[in-house]
Formats: sequence, structure tokens, C-alpha cells
Amino acid sequence: MNTDRWIEARHSVLGEGHDANYHFSMNSNTDFEATLGAALPDWQSPAPPECGSMEGKYARLERLDADTHAALLYRAFAGHDAVWDYMPYGPFSSAAQYYRWVREHAAQTDPRFYAIKNLQTGNWEGVASYLRISPEAGSIEVGHINFSPALQQTPAATEAMYLMMAWAFDAGYRRYEWKCNALNHGSRRAAQRLGFSYEGVFRQAAVVKGRNRDTAWFAAIDSDWPALKEAYAAWFSPANFDASGQQRERLGDMTCLVRVSEDQSLLRNR
Repeated sequence: MNTDRWIEARHSVLGEGHDANYHFSMNSNTDFEATLGAALPDWQSPAPPECGSMEGKYARLERLDADTHAALLYRAFAGHDAVWDYMPYGPFSSAAQYYRWVREHAAQTDPRFYAIKNLQTGNWEGVASYLRISPEAGSIEVGHINFSPALQQTPAATEAMYLMMAWAFDAGYRRYEWKCNALNHGSRRAAQRLGFSYEGVFRQAAVVKGRNRDTAWFAAIDSDWPALKEAYAAWFSPANFDASGQQRERLGDMTCLVRVSEDQSLLRNR
């Protein structure tokens, strides 16, 4: 699907006024609701994540398990200590040390960790989790994302993120968040490419590994999801890849038509 056709499809899902009306989309025109916010009479809290696995064409996600995944993931990460730079833990000096860390954290329900298998290589090559799970607010975050170099910039990496987003919105969550160290421009670029709208930076939000962390916030909401789902379908279409597997249209060019705000810092750090 070329960009012009995608624009037409996007408008059919969102309507022409989506961007301009975004900040008013959840409110009626009455003074009362404009002051207090839209009533949600049919709102029901979604269930916490309980899915044991998710699978698509390129990626499979399973609940992280020390015995099943730790040694294979350590092998994928070994020699690439930079992948731990913005994580609150790691790098790990041995497979045994990483095994102990996985064993201690894999059984948690928040964060709820998943191992990611690249179905094109047959290898376990990354980790991600749901966290800050708040069913009462309809909010859930994706984080602890750590892709080995073998998984980075592959269809499996994109599909893993799509599968997690799809589960969240299909389960009834209203808000799907992505947060990262504000200095991690790679993560900020990835968030926008995947369809998350930029929401700002929380200054001095945390201390991580003895260093200050400002946190950049991104989110997608349920009203974004139909058009984002169409964007992913268009990007994953076989027609979007040439004989050598190179994409014809970039996912970020499709999701930009859905995002309601842009991370201007990315323009300064290309």
C-alpha cells in the first residue's frame, strides 16, 4: 500500500478531523462535561495480563522462564554490553548471574516479562514486559525492552511490539504507554515509529545506576488503535517488501498520520 492509499484508509477509520479535534475527542460540547471530563457509563476495568504466549508470522513471545530462556538469551546478549546502557540492571558477567536474575524476576506479575523468539532465525533474541499495570485506570505500559543486535531492526522486533500492543487494546485497555531515558534517542525514535505520541519529559524522574534520569513519555490510546492496526497491516503486507526483503514504505511514515504530537528532539538528533 503506498502512502496516498494509506492516507485514504486512515481517514476512513479516523475521519478528517482526528488531529485537530484530538484534545476534544473525549469531551462533549456541554460546559459540564468540558469541565469534568467525559462520562464513561459503560467503562469496565480490563483484566490483568494473563496470556502465556503470543505468536505471529515473525515472532513468538513466551513468559520469561529461567530454565527455558536464560542461557539462550545470555548468548544473544553476550559481547554487546551497550544493550544494557539504559536498563536499570545489567550487564551480566556470566550466564549464571543472568540466570539468577531471570529466576528472581520471571515470576513477577508486574513487571510481567516475556522472552522473544525470532521465528526467522529460530533463536530467542530479546525481552520485553508489561508493567505499571493499572486495570482500574485502563492503563498499561510496555517496557524493559531489550533487543539483542540480532533482533534489532527486524520484522520480528516490530511484530513483537505489535503483538503486545494488540493484546493490550483488544483486552480493553484505554492507554498504552512507552517511557524511556530521555537521552535514549534510539528508544524515542522507536516509540514514534511504532505509533506512540510524544507527551513530554519528566525531569529528574529517577536515579538509575547512580545517574540522573529524565524520562520521556509516549502513549497510544484506544481511539488511535484502529488506524494504527491498519498501518501495521499495510506495513506487514508482502507487497510492502521487495524481493530482497527491503521495505518499500516505512512504518513511521504510516503511523505519523495517527500520532497527535511529535518528539521535536528527534529532529535535532538525526
